[in-house]
Amino acid sequence: MSLPDGHPNVKFGKTATLIVNLGTPTDPTAKALRPYLKEFLSDRRVIEASPLIWQPILRGIILNTRPRKSAKAYAKIWNRETNESPLRYYTRRQAELLQKKLKGRSDVFWAMRYGKPSIEDTLKDMRAQGYDRISVIALYPHYSASTSASVYDHVFRALMRMRWQPAIRTAPPWHDHPAFITALEKSLKKHIRGLGWKPEKIILSYHGLPQAYFDKGDPYHCHCQKTTRLLREKMGYSADQMITTFQSRFGPTKWLEPYTDKTVESLGQSGVKKILVITPGFISDCVETLEEIGIELQETFMSHNGSHFSVVPCLNDTPQSIDLLRTISESELMGWS
Repeated sequence: MSLPDGHPNVKFGKTATLIVNLGTPTDPTAKALRPYLKEFLSDRRVIEASPLIWQPILRGIILNTRPRKSAKAYAKIWNRETNESPLRYYTRRQAELLQKKLKGRSDVFWAMRYGKPSIEDTLKDMRAQGYDRISVIALYPHYSASTSASVYDHVFRALMRMRWQPAIRTAPPWHDHPAFITALEKSLKKHIRGLGWKPEKIILSYHGLPQAYFDKGDPYHCHCQKTTRLLREKMGYSADQMITTFQSRFGPTKWLEPYTDKTVESLGQSGVKKILVITPGFISDCVETLEEIGIELQETFMSHNGSHFSVVPCLNDTPQSIDLLRTISESELMGWS
């Protein structure tokens, strides 16, 4: 379209997809973990307690102790070759590969809810390049106010500071999407074939959530249970063979049960020797899957009479992962591209 003489040079009319993951520190050090944890744990969607009560605890205790502990965990799983966390590496790779799959129908960008690249900076850059129709996909299969809603909240906060806003679509949860269940099935079957032993129990470990959030109406627990049921039915397992647990609890309050670590301890004590863990709530491997499950949980099981333990990698940048993201993206782009 030609512009009148003297009209400012503006860019418009382009369509894009923005995938957003949780976030990551820039280095596996206490210095880098402190601002990351401060941003994460200051999110009112994550910690719903009054800031008057919570912020003194966060700034006076947690940010003076937890960064060192978290830095040690990140150091164990850090990608030294590219000098980034696995979550950042795989999110970047997912964007690159999804770009190829969409074949010009939509350009693909990526951002982090906490840390860099930030949602706000990425949206500003996209708008400046002429992207005025943007589909945003939070990379959480299971909706929670503390995850998906936090991403979309932040997107719209960024829009409030824009003079010329793009049109925005936000993707619904995809915990029961056939493409997601199929991707999990393929990943699980492939891993089992390569084990050389048969697991007695398959544990689907999801990130935990305070019980109080569920009691207030958060659907996260229901979404997790449905994923387990659909995968169990597709694989032909019984409820006793494939079970749901919740990991990564934080603080003294009650979280969703059963807890992953306590379940593994109990299984070992009851005579179960071989378990396999899969983490469907994480589309990319991260410190919670690689260190908390892959290292700490394995040590827990082996110290409670276990003999065989394995973790199914997250979907990461596998073909089934990119096919899943393409399916979701194409659905969200309907009418635009």
